[in-house]
Amino acid sequence: MALRILTVGRKHESWVAEGIDRYEKRMKKPFDVTWLPIPHSAREHDAARKEESEQLLGKLGGKYANDFVILLDERGKNIDSPTLARTLQAPLDTSRNITLIIGGAYGVDQSIHQRADFVWSLSKLVFPHQLVRLILIEQLYRAQEIASGRPYHHV
Repeated sequence: MALRILTVGRKHESWVAEGIDRYEKRMKKPFDVTWLPIPHSAREHDAARKEESEQLLGKLGGKYANDFVILLDERGKNIDSPTLARTLQAPLDTSRNITLIIGGAYGVDQSIHQRADFVWSLSKLVFPHQLVRLILIEQLYRAQEIASGRPYHHV
């Protein structure tokens, strides 16, 4: 069991990589994380969204077909950290891996929304993709700590 993050775009920038590394070192099974970057499209708007969505869907087949898929989208459901911990723990308790998706600059098309088991909004604000990666890994670490009953998260 594991968490896999599909993200469109280039590698982590150095300031993001440092922060991600900090939290990844703290992650424990089943909350260990694997990043899988997908190259962003050279196209624009709908064409880019379609091409990137096809690449993402291609990564959701085969042995990943049963994954619990969480799509990050500013129009998704805004939840608190304890709810995120429960949302992640439920599929892990049934031996399902989790794939989280951070789309490209133009978002993802309807095929990804249809495949997603849960559409999650970090905020009504829109953040740069590099910052989303850092916020995401911190929230995954926080969810791990909440699920384990450790005191990282203060209510």
